[in-house]
Amino acid sequence: MSPVARPASRQVYCRGVRTSSARSPLRWARRAAPGLLRGGAGYSAAVISDPTELWLLRHGQSLGNVARDRARDEQVETLDIAERDMDVPLSDLGVRQAKAFGRWLGAQERQPEVVLASPYLRAAQTAGIALEAAGLDLRVHLDERLRERELGVLDLLTSHGVATRYPVEAERRRRLGKFYHRPPGGESWVDVALRIRSLRDSLAREHLDKRVLLVSHEVVIVIWRYLLEDLDEAGALALAREHPMPNCSLTRYVTNADEELALDLDAWTAPLDAADVPVTEAHDAPVAPR
Repeated sequence: MSPVARPASRQVYCRGVRTSSARSPLRWARRAAPGLLRGGAGYSAAVISDPTELWLLRHGQSLGNVARDRARDEQVETLDIAERDMDVPLSDLGVRQAKAFGRWLGAQERQPEVVLASPYLRAAQTAGIALEAAGLDLRVHLDERLRERELGVLDLLTSHGVATRYPVEAERRRRLGKFYHRPPGGESWVDVALRIRSLRDSLAREHLDKRVLLVSHEVVIVIWRYLLEDLDEAGALALAREHPMPNCSLTRYVTNADEELALDLDAWTAPLDAADVPVTEAHDAPVAPR
């Protein structure tokens, strides 16, 4: 690709995308040639472009979370959820959590400019309720790449249920580990990573100079951290195992002096604490064998 000349105005147009000329040369070059920078001996290694800020919000407590807690306490094989996983709504507490986050958001000077959410009802509800409470007139773009991990034949089963009904699959999962195990008809964690890599590329093309809020699910946010922090399998699993991610918690990355996204807020629940709204750390359902 031939060099792109900067126009005299304060806007730069590269491949049909407008960006501010006040950005550093490195960030401008990333936009002018996504994925590659020209060096003296040819092309360098890949360079990843990201929005200026990336906000990762887990949905509020859902009725699925409540059912999962009850199933664990009662040692049953299946979760008592009538709806499809896509249609499980927020609980009353989940609605309160989303409103509390939204009221905090409305008082901030730095606010998201673009909002994407999983099409699953609990995430879409969280996004809509939070934006309404914040007084922000932003459209919520539903993107299926942010959906919950699919479990196939293990859907609605607890760990006890999987061991009882699918002992061979339970042993296969134990041998492979949950990062690479793909349930029949479902997804592994690396399958989720593939679709998140696709979404990351889309954000780089469409929202490079924006603050972007993504409302999604626990495993999806762990995979975002796996990609953004360049973790390996062990690091991602340790993050999920040892690091609680409460409902309606915010994990935020902002661009640092090196023009890279750096962790700014980590599973942060201060808006809920300030509003005296209970913080819940239930794992997403119906995902007993995560």
